[in-house]
Amino acid sequence: MRKIIVEESGEGFEKLLGSRITLFCMNYIYTGDLTGVNADCVLLTNPAIVYETGPFDTKTWKDSQNLPNTLYVMKNSIESFGVIK
Repeated sequence: MRKIIVEESGEGFEKLLGSRITLFCMNYIYTGDLTGVNADCVLLTNPAIVYETGPFDTKTWKDSQNLPNTLYVMKNSIESFGVIK
């Protein structure tokens, strides 16, 4: 079966630049403002580690700890991502 595929630019991390996102990684959950992206990593400003999510339909994390500086996260450790809270 042949299908028409429309290639769009600005998807994934590029589309979310400037948004507060959540990264579900191999070992931790990170949240922060996505301010940079390149081939290897993403840059979060105002980052936090989420230790306990609580219900996903609430506006805040049950337990998240702010980090003191910007955070670079390697793309190869990210399992999924998006705007969550």
